[in-house]
Parts: sequence; structure tokens; C-alpha cells
Amino acid sequence: MSTHSLSRRSFLALSAMLPFSLRSFAGASIPVGLELYSVRNALKDDPIGTVRAVAQMGYQCVEFYAPYFDWTEAQTKDMKKLLDDLGIRCYSTHNSSSYFTPENLKRAGDMNLVLGSKYVVMSSSQPKPGLDGWKEVADTLNEAADQLEPGGLKAGYHNHELEFTPVEGKRPIEILAKNTKPSVMLQLDVGTCLEAGSDPVAWIRANPGRIRSIHCKDWAPGADKGYTVLSGEGVADWKGIFAAAESVGGVEYYLVEQEGSRFSEFETAKKCLETFRRLHS
Repeated sequence: MSTHSLSRRSFLALSAMLPFSLRSFAGASIPVGLELYSVRNALKDDPIGTVRAVAQMGYQCVEFYAPYFDWTEAQTKDMKKLLDDLGIRCYSTHNSSSYFTPENLKRAGDMNLVLGSKYVVMSSSQPKPGLDGWKEVADTLNEAADQLEPGGLKAGYHNHELEFTPVEGKRPIEILAKNTKPSVMLQLDVGTCLEAGSDPVAWIRANPGRIRSIHCKDWAPGADKGYTVLSGEGVADWKGIFAAAESVGGVEYYLVEQEGSRFSEFETAKKCLETFRRLHS
């Protein structure tokens, strides 16, 4: 064996230090999880049973959305124990913009740390009119990043159709990208980007290293389709999206999201994971 060869232990130690996107090329797959809004009715009735069922389907991580903020400290710790027992992770949470106020952000940050999360993601915003309103959103994200980062967390922003709809000749998402710190993740929602008429692949390539997680939600035109189509049934170029995300986007984990479909919540989540694996292979 060459003296330059790495031992298996050294290789694994080195791989653990790399970003997920780089580790994928060393033989480890990028985790795929479920945005739990996809099973929101079940989660409301039985959080523990729902997370357990999602893990049994084969999802490797989950993203909790806004209602987690109302949990007690004991409930949050119990959920972390469950995640550990199941061998899955929570890399980010989906948060109302109201959680980014000074009085709420510390609580959100503390809860995310208990869950083992990495990103506190603003799920949407209600800016004042005009581009200046979006610059204020960017300021809020930067302030949150400054408060979160000393504790080991990062801020993020999740787009909807609104952010890709031009205001005064410019897309608000461009304002957010330009005016936020590089550490602020731009979490891409594919379906809403498509509905607004934008190209997800072009957006990923225009923002290298910023697209660290992606909500894998498809979209198709038509009143009877929209977001109810399963991945692979809409107009998304999934092969192109995955290639861009993993070559330049800096993706660390994928999140399946489905707002509803012709199937039950759990059946939909299961079918989406099967389709993701097929499209990502």
C-alpha cells in the first residue's frame, strides 16, 4: 500500500469534517428528509407516532414547522430523544417571521439547539411595500444570524411564489440574496419558484454555496394540479436541480414537501420518497 494512502479510520474522520455536499462524492449520500407540514394532520394528533412512522418509511431527517415553538422544554427533549432512538436528525426548523423578533428568537434558538438543529429558517415574511421592505427583511435575517451564530446555529430563509415575483422590476429573492450574509441559507422551494415562472436550476447556479437545503415540491399548471402533483408529475427538471445543487449549490440535505395529493398524508409521503430515490439515482 502507498504511504500516501489513507487508513479507513483517517478517511472517515476526514469525511466527517466535510460539508454534506462534498461527502456525497466520497460515497455518502446526501440525507433526504420530510418537511412535516406534509403530514400536518397526523402530526397534530400524534407527534411521536408521526415522527416514528416517517422514520420507518426511510426518511433520514425531518423539518419541524411553526407549531413546535409551543412545545415545553420537556416535550422538546422528549422529541430529541425520539430522533436519537430512531437514528434520524432535525437539521432545520420552519419558523414564522414573528419568531425572529428579539423576544422570541432566543427561545427559538434554544429549542433548535435541544433538537440538534443547524438552521433556524424564516418560512415567510410580510414586508412593507417596495424593495425597501425586502431590504428590511434582509436586515432582520442578518441580525438573527448575528444572534444565533455564537451558539452554533445559522439563519435561513424559505421562498414562496412572492419572493420570485418581480417588484419594481426586480425579484425580492435577489434583494434577500444580495443583502444577507453568506452564512444565511437560501432554502429553495422548487414548486413556488416554478409557479412564479422562474428557473430553479438557474437560481441555484447564480447563488453558489447558498442553497444548502431544498424543498422538493413539484408543480404543474392547471386548477386541478398545482402543488397536488407528486414529484415527477410536474414540470420540475429534477435531474438538473440535483446536479446544480450538488455541484455548486452547496446542498447539505433535501426535504420532501407535499401540500396535499390524491392520496392520504402517509401514503403521499411514502410515494414521494420512493419517487425521490428513483429521480435522484
